[in-house]
Amino acid sequence: MPLFIINDDITKLKVDAIVNAANSSLLGGGGVDGCIHHAAGPELLEECKTLNGCEVGDAKITKGYKLPAKYVIHTVGPFWQGGDQGEAKLLESCYYRSLKLALENECESIAFPMISTGVYGYPKYEAMQIAQKTINNFLNKLDVDLDVYIVLFGKDVSGYFDADDNLANYLISNGSVSESQSQCESASVPNPFNYISSGTIWGIGVLPRLLISNKVKESKKSSSTSLNSLLNNPGESFSSMVMRKIKEKGISEVECYRAANLNRQIFSKIRSSAGENEENPYQPTKITAMSFAIALKLPLDESIELLGKAGYAFSKSNKCDLIVQYCIENRIYEIDRVNKYLFTYQQPLLGSKYYGTD
Repeated sequence: MPLFIINDDITKLKVDAIVNAANSSLLGGGGVDGCIHHAAGPELLEECKTLNGCEVGDAKITKGYKLPAKYVIHTVGPFWQGGDQGEAKLLESCYYRSLKLALENECESIAFPMISTGVYGYPKYEAMQIAQKTINNFLNKLDVDLDVYIVLFGKDVSGYFDADDNLANYLISNGSVSESQSQCESASVPNPFNYISSGTIWGIGVLPRLLISNKVKESKKSSSTSLNSLLNNPGESFSSMVMRKIKEKGISEVECYRAANLNRQIFSKIRSSAGENEENPYQPTKITAMSFAIALKLPLDESIELLGKAGYAFSKSNKCDLIVQYCIENRIYEIDRVNKYLFTYQQPLLGSKYYGTD
């Protein structure tokens, strides 16, 4: 039941339901409303004519027709009037009523645009805070499998998030971005197999350069160790370490995978493969491994260890890695906040199956 923030065209998403930021007539309009009606075809308008409109803060559902989505949930957001006219409560209601309709119609995935932030004038940052809070509260109260997407559109998304000058300076100091590129730079999805950083060896477990050299010397002394012996004693696995840390921290499995922005299906792979005698060890993606490092609130050394057990490492040439490392070093473990930073720099989001989670 994760929440994902993505940059995409909502009319092209293959989800069970997309949400339309409609006007009270439900008969089409501009912005996302017009785009959805155009993509769905004239049949959508004909069905909307039978609904007798919709009140602000409420939602109604129709078929998706020519859209990839099965349903369209139409909700009417409030006009911004300065913030003291009950706008926040009405916007919360838009998200809540839409989510409720999705569950009533057995949807397993739903995508929202940023309601009321267009011509209705709702401030983007405040609207994002309400959207995330309402959706997370809804998901946390219910034990359901519902993937929720907040869909942003276009290149300029900085207004939805608060800036972090310390993070920008951190990336600049590590050579990841220049000062002129410190916000919203276009970047390709990082290579998850980019293990070795420049100047420092982060790979090969958690051993710094000096210890690696010592280990090489020791290995020469113990060259009689057979390959079979090494393979038969592989050490603690990624899955086993995750389960051990959950127990040590006294949290539930549900709390853990929710904090990692992942669903129960992925976590079941970890649970089933954990143990001393693993025949089919679970191999997470690097994004999933970092998601659990954040969810378990691991310090940097233990985060490096966890990634190492999955065969990965932080790289100083990888902007996504640097942002996650910055968050860990500064004890920023709220995954929504981590993902805001990642999204601002157009990097893969933790937990997001759009970027190679399991």
